[in-house]
Amino acid sequence: MAIFKGDGFVPDDWRNLAQAEDLPLEGKVVLTLPQWQAIRAQAIRNIPLGLLIEPGQDLQVIAPDLSRFALIAVAFPKFTDGRGYSQARQLRGTYGFTGELRATGEVLFDQLQFLARCGFDSFEIKDAATIRLLAAGRRPRFGIFYQPGLGPEIPEQTRPWARRALS
Repeated sequence: MAIFKGDGFVPDDWRNLAQAEDLPLEGKVVLTLPQWQAIRAQAIRNIPLGLLIEPGQDLQVIAPDLSRFALIAVAFPKFTDGRGYSQARQLRGTYGFTGELRATGEVLFDQLQFLARCGFDSFEIKDAATIRLLAAGRRPRFGIFYQPGLGPEIPEQTRPWARRALS
């Protein structure tokens, strides 16, 4: 898979732990929620851990453990499934997750900027057209946003339909 981070492609040094596989002695591994729940109480070796979040999973279950993860990968099984956007905003805003937040699955070029505004900072790209566009130096860019998020927004009270501060 191609990992896009920052402004280019980087090698992926994370791997998904197989279902029946034991935790390795070294390397960076991504666990599913059931795998994490099975080993959570054990003494974990000093290796970087990642967690794969599926759509619809309750983030309150993992909230107390977020500091134990260097990476959280949020799955997008279909490009039309937007639950991962909300999960990212909750992880960054509500729960204060500061590690790497990766969008994985059906991630398309047109979604990248909106994903970044929700808090994602790396993207696992499978779509060949998206890989070609990014490799050619194309970047999705908009100058001003009307909805709140991470990044520039329009100044308050410049448009009647724009977001306004609560009084």
